Amino acid sequence: MALSNPNGSFSPVLCEGLFSRLLCNGPLALVLSFSFVLAPLSAAEEMRDFSPRPEERQLPRAMRAPSEETPRISVGISDADVNGSDGRALQAAVDYIAGLGGGVVEILEGTFVLRDSLHLRSHVTVRGRGEKTVLKKAPSAVSRLAIDGDYGEEQVTVEDAAGFDVGSGVAVWDDAAGGFHTTVARIVGKSGHRLALSRPLGADCLVSRNALAATVFPVVSAYDVEGAKLENVAVEGSRESNRHLNGCRGAGIFLYRAHGTEIRGCTVRGYNGDGISFQQSNDVAIEDCISEGNASLGIHPGSGSQRPRIRRCVARGNGEDGLFLCWRVRHGVFEENRLEGNGRFGISIGHKDTDNLFVRNVVRGNASSGIFFRNEALGMAAHRNRLEENLIEENGGEGIRVRGSTRDLAFVRNRIRDSRAAGERTQKVGILIEEEAGEVALEGNEIEAERDVVDRRRAR
Repeated sequence: MALSNPNGSFSPVLCEGLFSRLLCNGPLALVLSFSFVLAPLSAAEEMRDFSPRPEERQLPRAMRAPSEETPRISVGISDADVNGSDGRALQAAVDYIAGLGGGVVEILEGTFVLRDSLHLRSHVTVRGRGEKTVLKKAPSAVSRLAIDGDYGEEQVTVEDAAGFDVGSGVAVWDDAAGGFHTTVARIVGKSGHRLALSRPLGADCLVSRNALAATVFPVVSAYDVEGAKLENVAVEGSRESNRHLNGCRGAGIFLYRAHGTEIRGCTVRGYNGDGISFQQSNDVAIEDCISEGNASLGIHPGSGSQRPRIRRCVARGNGEDGLFLCWRVRHGVFEENRLEGNGRFGISIGHKDTDNLFVRNVVRGNASSGIFFRNEALGMAAHRNRLEENLIEENGGEGIRVRGSTRDLAFVRNRIRDSRAAGERTQKVGILIEEEAGEVALEGNEIEAERDVVDRRRAR
C-alpha cells in the first residue's frame, strides 16, 4: 500500500487510513500486513559465492589462476586485426600478444615475405593455416667486409651496402667461422657503409679471411624464450636466392635456448641450410612436421638439448642427414618418423648422445648408412641408445653401422632389408659393428641382406 501521493510527497490521509484499519483488526492484522518483510529471500536474491573453487591453482610463475579468455589477435594481408604482407606485421602481432603475457596469434592465408626472422616470444602461440600460410625468405644481399669486424664489436662496414636495410636480419662470418662463430643479428642502424648490429660479433671476422655479411637468417627463430609454440605454417626458404647459413646459427626454423618450445604441423622446404635446428634447448617437441629439400640437415637437435620429443615427422630429400643428433642430446624420444632419400645418413648419432629411444621409424633410401653411430672415444660416444621396431631398408650403406667406442646399445625387433633385385641392392650389410665398439644387444631383428651381421670387434 502506497504511503505517498503520485508526485512522491507524504500523504497523511493515506497514512491515517492504513493505521485505522490495523487498529480495527487487531495485532494479528498488523503482523500479517508486514509479513512480506520477514519472508525468506528468493534463490535469485541469495548471496552469491565468489570464493575460489577447490580445483583452482595459481600459475607456476604468476600470482593468479589461469583465465578462460586469453589474448588473441589475427594478422593477414587483409581483413585481419593487423594487416600486412611482410614480417613487420607478423612481428607486431606477436609482440603485442607477448606484452599481454601470452596468447594466440593467428596468421591468415597468404604469402608473407620476411626480411628478418619472425621472432617467437615466451608463451605466445603462432598458428597458421597449414600450406595456405606461407612464410617466405626474401632474397639475400651479400657483401665483403671493407674492414675487419672485431670480436665484441657491434657494427661492421661493408663494401656494398645495397640491400642492407635497417630492420633486416644479417649474418657475418669469415673462412675460419664454424659452428657458433657465425654471428646472426639485426641491422638496427646504418651510416653509409657502416651497419649497426643488435648484438656483438661472436668472433673476429677478418678481411684477410674473406669476411662476408649477408642478409641471411632463420625464417622463424626463438632465442632465450620458454613455452613458445609454432603451429601449421609453411616455411619457404628460397634456397636458390640465398647464401648458406650453418645449422648451429640458423635454419628454416631455429631455436636457441628456447626451452619447452613446441612445433607442430609445420613444413620447411628449400632452405639453404638446415630445415629445423634447435640448440641448447631442453624439452622441445616437434611433431607432425616436414623438412624437405633443404641444403643441409633435415632435423638437427644439438648442443646439449635434453629430452627432445620428435614424433611423426618427415625428413626427405635434404642434402645431408635426415635426423642429426649433434652433441649431448640425451633422453630423447624419436618415434614414427620417416627419414627418406637424404644425401648422407638417415639418422646420425654421436658425441655424448646417450640414453635415447628410436622406435617405429622408417629409414629408407638414404645415400649412406641408414643409422650411423659416429666415431667417438669412450668418454664421448653415444652409449645406451635403443633402436626398436624400426624399418631400415634400401639405404646406400649398411642398415646400421656402429663406430667408435660406443657401448651398451640395444637393437630390438628391427626389420633391416633391401628387397630390390640383386643387381640394384646397395644395403648389403644389415648391421656392421666396428672394432672398438662395446656391448651391442641384438634381439629379434629380421635381417635380409647379403651379410646379416658383420662383427669386427676383437675377441673378448
